[in-house]
Amino acid sequence: MVAVQDDAGVTSGVGADVETLFRDGIVAHRGAFPVAWVTQMREDIEIAFADAVKRDGGAVPRGPQRWYVEIHPEQMRGFVELATHPWVVDMCRTVLGDDHQIVELGFDIPFAGAADQPWHRDFPSCPKTYEHHRLTSLAFNLTAVDTVPEMGPLEIAPGTQWEAGNDFDHSMFPPASEHPRYAELAVPKLPRMGDVSARSALTIHRGTANRSPWSRPVLVLGVDAPGAGHAELHSMAVTPAYWEALPDSLRRRLAADVVDELPPIVQKHQIEGLLMGGGPSMG
Repeated sequence: MVAVQDDAGVTSGVGADVETLFRDGIVAHRGAFPVAWVTQMREDIEIAFADAVKRDGGAVPRGPQRWYVEIHPEQMRGFVELATHPWVVDMCRTVLGDDHQIVELGFDIPFAGAADQPWHRDFPSCPKTYEHHRLTSLAFNLTAVDTVPEMGPLEIAPGTQWEAGNDFDHSMFPPASEHPRYAELAVPKLPRMGDVSARSALTIHRGTANRSPWSRPVLVLGVDAPGAGHAELHSMAVTPAYWEALPDSLRRRLAADVVDELPPIVQKHQIEGLLMGGGPSMG
């Protein structure tokens, strides 16, 4: 298993990866975690999905046969190893600053039959980003399977994180006239178990059709720079005993309520434009 890190002494060694992130909107670190750790992560995802899908608001549809679920850190046995991984911490510190906060933990599962999503970004951009080329948030993704083209991989249009998007529907969905340009730019991502990527959720992307018989679970860790405001869209909580056992450096960076009993999460960040594989509305 991955050793838990106390990241107080971590220094940046990710200059080339940050350059790639700023150029393309995404960068990968291969083999960051052992396969056994990823297998455990998938077990936790499957348990959480089985629970969430029974509850109203527990699992949010992101298109046909595609679901998103948020979880509490305690629902993932490897959360501390992920959140304190040196590459993850270094990328956050270098891009978002020392006072960044972990605001989201969840996963996306496209099952067999999932359709192509419309080209989109996950939330509107802001002048800090499209005028001054500053990123105020990062999404870290970890696949639970070795991804093959038939599974409907993520497609991303490199460099589009800097587009203002003021003419997009809800500042998130580009007009249909732009779709051919994104399709020409598109690069499919085929990560393997153990890989972790960091991306700007403003980079135009889409999940593609899953033509395989297998699901493709992907974990998401969302991190904000100070003032980005995405914590309001999420509902992470921890119990007192779990909180006290965390490394000090992680407690400082985790935007979670401390509660006696973990409440079921009702999703706040619903993107209605993805429900039918297209459409401009957002809830």
